[in-house]
Amino acid sequence: MAHNFTSPHVNHVVIYAGRRKVVYTGLMKRLIIIAGATATGKTAAAVQLAKKIGGEVISADSMQVYRGMDIGTAKPNATEMEDVPHHMLSIIEPDEAFSAAEFQKGAMAAMEGIYARGKVPIMAGGTGFYINAVLYGAEFASVGYEEEEKLREQYAIFAQENGAEALHTKLSAADPDYAATIHANNVKRVARALAYCKSTGKLFSEYNALQKEKKPLFDFDFYVISLPRHILYDRINARVLAMMDTGLVEEVQGLLEKGYSKRLAAMQGIGYKETVRFLSGEISHAEAVAAIQQNTRRYAKRQETWFRNQTQNARILHTADIMKGLTP
Repeated sequence: MAHNFTSPHVNHVVIYAGRRKVVYTGLMKRLIIIAGATATGKTAAAVQLAKKIGGEVISADSMQVYRGMDIGTAKPNATEMEDVPHHMLSIIEPDEAFSAAEFQKGAMAAMEGIYARGKVPIMAGGTGFYINAVLYGAEFASVGYEEEEKLREQYAIFAQENGAEALHTKLSAADPDYAATIHANNVKRVARALAYCKSTGKLFSEYNALQKEKKPLFDFDFYVISLPRHILYDRINARVLAMMDTGLVEEVQGLLEKGYSKRLAAMQGIGYKETVRFLSGEISHAEAVAAIQQNTRRYAKRQETWFRNQTQNARILHTADIMKGLTP
């Protein structure tokens, strides 16, 4: 069956990604998005849909971009990919800076190649800010970009030394409106907002409001997978146990032995920071497992809230209708 992957609407957009300008112009092309909380089965659904319609998957996950961080990020392996091309996986080292601007640039470049091959891009992941950066063409100012990246790292170190709550308090003082919308444990987003405020002298909440007024660049289908809470939590708990069984401790130990600091933003990700504490003798193995499970459940809850409150024109899919709902 033939599929029409473009719509007749014309769009011309200039996108700023860091210091580089990327121009996307022409007919609005089709983009399928599969989002939702962690452990909801987004990747598996994206792979099955890609096989059905001739698509390629773009990972929208802020942790899966790091090389050597595979188990703790639940990065799909070759078997799980089922020969479907995947993009934006393992593209930088754990000590390299990465932002929504860099994701946007990389994802846009990958999509151009996908369209050129006559395929459909399927963006799958739980990092909503990355998804919206592509879908709505968020603009990232080039002025002060390098300074902002350095500030993010500094704030991440501050959180590691003083606690996430202390960093969140800084954001509450700088931009109370945005601070009220984000949990203290989301150190990466808190650090990003603080860095933006510091480097630009502007409020991140105002920047966010302007981005929300933008129109989508694509003829898109947006699906959010939402599982019953008890099922989701069971899946999360089981996934964490599986991570431990398949070598999460060894993965983290290997990163530390390669010289990657526990203070890196990447090492503050759920699963990594708790395992570092176990390896340093601060907590037991059982306590590390319980902490990863709890922090992942909390993160999933925040993801669900974000997608529920900030995603426009999305269709919510439940367990029984995931593949049925994803059929174009």
